[in-house]
Order: sequence, then C-alpha cells, then structure tokens
Amino acid sequence: MSELKQRVPRVVVVGGGPAGLMAAERARAAGCEVGVYDAMASVGRKFLLAGKGGLNLTHSEALEPFLDRFGERRGEVARWLDRLGPADLRAWAAGLGVQTFVGSSGRVFPVDMKAAPLLRAWLHRLRESGVRFHMRQRWLGWAENGALRFQQGQAESTVAADAVVLALGGASWPQLGSDGRWVPLLAARGVGLAPLRSANCGFDLGLARDDAAAPGWSSYFVERLAGQPIKPVVLNFKGRDRAGAAARQFSRQGEFVFTSSGIEGSLVYAVSSLLRDEIEEFGEALIHLDLLPDRSAQFVAEEVARPRGSRSLSTHLKSRLGVDGLKSALLHEVLSKEAFHGPRQLAEALKRLPLRLRAARPVAEAISTAGGVRLQDLDAGLMLKACPGLFCAGEMLDWEAPTGGYLLTASMASGVVAGEAAAAWARGAR
Repeated sequence: MSELKQRVPRVVVVGGGPAGLMAAERARAAGCEVGVYDAMASVGRKFLLAGKGGLNLTHSEALEPFLDRFGERRGEVARWLDRLGPADLRAWAAGLGVQTFVGSSGRVFPVDMKAAPLLRAWLHRLRESGVRFHMRQRWLGWAENGALRFQQGQAESTVAADAVVLALGGASWPQLGSDGRWVPLLAARGVGLAPLRSANCGFDLGLARDDAAAPGWSSYFVERLAGQPIKPVVLNFKGRDRAGAAARQFSRQGEFVFTSSGIEGSLVYAVSSLLRDEIEEFGEALIHLDLLPDRSAQFVAEEVARPRGSRSLSTHLKSRLGVDGLKSALLHEVLSKEAFHGPRQLAEALKRLPLRLRAARPVAEAISTAGGVRLQDLDAGLMLKACPGLFCAGEMLDWEAPTGGYLLTASMASGVVAGEAAAAWARGAR
C-alpha cells in the first residue's frame, strides 16, 4: 500500500470553545489526526466565564418545549440535538467524572457548580486521545494554495488539512476571543452572512412617563439602586402586529437587574430577541411589569384605595401590599407625581408598570450573538456548500437561544455534527 493511502486524514479545528472542542473530540474518535488552533493563550475562556456563577450545562425540560426555545431555527437545531441532546450531554459529563443535578428552575448544573473541573477533565481526555493544541494562533484566512494561514506574534505560518471546522464564536465578549474577525474572511469567499446582533443582552431605557425630560433613570436612581435585582415580577411584552404575522408575545415571572442605563438579567435575556427585533423595526419596545404577581388587580386596587389616615402613601403601600425599597423607588421613577397619588393610576401601575426600551446594548457586551453564517448555505453536516471541506459550528452560525443551558447544549451539539461530518469528508479526501 502506498504512503499516500496510509496517511492519516487530518482535520483542523479553528476555535477552542465548546463547539470546537466537541468537533475535535468527534473527529479524533473517527480516526482523524486533529489539531485545534486558537488565538488565545488557553481554550474555553468564555466557557469558564459562563460558569463563574455556576455552570448551567443544559436544561431538564421535555424535548418539545426545549426545542421551542430556538424559535425560527427549531427545525435545524432539532437535527443537531438528535446527535447530542440534553440527556446525552449529562451522560457525556458523567463520562468525564462530572456528575450533574437538576436545580429548582429545571436547569442542570455540575454538582460542584464549577466549569473549571469539567474543562480540565475534558482537555486531559482530548490530549490523551491525541488531539494537539496550538495556542496564540490567529487565523488569517487562506494562502494561495488553499492552506490555512495563522499568525503567532510577528510570525506567520500555513497549515494544510483535509477538512476544516471553524468554531470561532460570534462577537460577544471579544476580550475572551469571540471578536467576529472571521466575518470579512468568509464574506470574501462569498459565504452568506447575516449581520451579527446582540442576543441575551440588556437594554437602554427611554421612560414611558409623559413628563420625563430625558430618557433613562434619574441620577438618584442610578447612584443608589443600579445593580440591584428586582423580584418577583412578571415581565409582559406584546409586539406590534406585522403584515401577515401575529404579534409576538411574552409573559414570564422572574427577576432582573437595573443598570445605570436600563435593565438586564435572566428575565430580560429570555425576551431579548423579541425586544431587539421590535426596536430594530419600530425604534422602541414597550414592556409592562407586574410588581405584585401574587396579588389580583382587584385586591391591589382595593388596598391602594383603602383609607390610610395620617400615614404617608409610601407607608400605606408597605403595610398593605409590601411595596417598598426598589419597587417603591421604581414607581416614583416612572410615574408622575399626580399619577403616584392617584389611587386608580397607582393601582394600575402596580400591576402594569410601563417601561419603554430604546436600544439593545452593544454586541461586545452581550452574552451571545445572533446572526452569522446562514444555515441555508450549509449542508446537513454543516459544511459550506460554496466551500467543500469547510465546516462551521457553534455561535458563528445564524441561530440564537436564551440562557438556561439551551445555548450551550445546541452549540456543543453543532460541534458533534460538524466534527463527525468533517472526519467523514477528510477520510474521503485521503
């Protein structure tokens, strides 16, 4: 048998996040030589950041509602999850010696809540299997002969491969490596790209109050209350009707945080795609907060209207409805003085307080991004139809998902699909 036929097929993975590492794992398991190249000094930096407050690996809810979290990309993502679903991901973690548990919210976490032990175990297994890592290697595109170009410091090198998996992330948290520099490189090759946009992000405020002289919180509110969470509340949103499409709606109880310019946090992230799209189309998005989700509108109206004698209105609201602190300050911030002291208007505001949002926070601040490589330009194995042998995975694809384990699960599942398909292509290219 000739030396050419004996050569082991080679897959290069560019990007060392969860999708890239999973692609490397599957390509190596298929018998390919695998090299992972990343611009940072170490892999998995955004993965580690995501686990700083407790690594939310996946979610325990049933598959159908799980798939609904992916919106218009439900069908495509469902095919990825056929290869690595939520239960598979928990079993995969157990294979690394990391046991998981289901929290009260249905989210799945490692028992020790940490990302670092899982990543260390994963990298150890990958290295033991023969995957080679090449750090501080920034991808520059292609050489004339089709090889990949990389830059390390002032030096440039080229790397040949039988198949390539790009898993370069979006453009959120660029200091961790996902900086979107791949966009012009793929655009120059005619790859269809949707603009990168903020996802799972906060929003800047334009107050709904009629007498607000300027958008945003008052200096008093910012200095004393920014960074504090408000809970429990129900966030309600109903978008405007679009031609041929029903208005998009959202209603969920949870919590979020006030920032110096607006709002952010888990409840806001859950509806961020709808709010972002509404703002892009109409210039603003109007949400309503139910500050007393456990009380009926009738009960609230009766308690607000109840005679309070010599007590101040603030004391009355605290004693009758438990409204004080941040919720009380928010009412003062949004309502005019007349509305705050009008029983009917105040009662309505307690159950339906309006906040007008005028802009999503920049992509660099978002937890993740929407947009990227258009899925219609990829085949079932996530190979670019216009670039045979070039596969894409993870957040650089044009899809999005809320936090809660959905984003991470689907990213890793796409890595499985791309890694296995890249290995099959490489074996055929020997």
